[in-house]
Amino acid sequence: MTQDDSPIEAAVRSRLRSLRAARGWSLDELARRAHIGPSTISRIETGHRRVALDQLVALARALETTVDELLAEGDEEDVVIRPRKDVAHGSTYWHLTRADDPSGRTVTKMRVPLAKRSPELQVHPGRDWFFVLSGTARLRLGEREVLVEAGQAAEFDTMVPHAIGGHGGPVEVLSIFDHHGERAHLRAP
Repeated sequence: MTQDDSPIEAAVRSRLRSLRAARGWSLDELARRAHIGPSTISRIETGHRRVALDQLVALARALETTVDELLAEGDEEDVVIRPRKDVAHGSTYWHLTRADDPSGRTVTKMRVPLAKRSPELQVHPGRDWFFVLSGTARLRLGEREVLVEAGQAAEFDTMVPHAIGGHGGPVEVLSIFDHHGERAHLRAP
């Protein structure tokens, strides 16, 4: 049986789920970061438990947001997206879509440094697409290496082992991922 809740409580639950999913985190991962049991988080997200203020603070901190943002009433008229910046695996990411984007796609601007060593190849279901804004990207597709220069784009099947790095210096790219690609490429360390 779910708790009777207000629209704000329902919005908080939805935001918690969306932010966790956007980061590709399991309940266990969020629990580890927030120091709250995974079953407690599950019950909060499903409405079987109300969220206490101390839990809300811990969850907001773990999700790199604020309590105010979790409690804010949604403004469907707000069309401006305020990019969220993350740093992971030596690269900087600016998330350009909302965490709960209904399309299931994530648009991200990435600044990838010149790789001192070859980045680890990744494989996951789906397709990746990117456009080089500045610099030159070194795209590794299996044993193949392709240089993608500023003003060019690349699209490929992500079941082929792949990695992107800077060539001759850092590279900035605009990427579109489906949820599989987001999990594989934007997962926090």
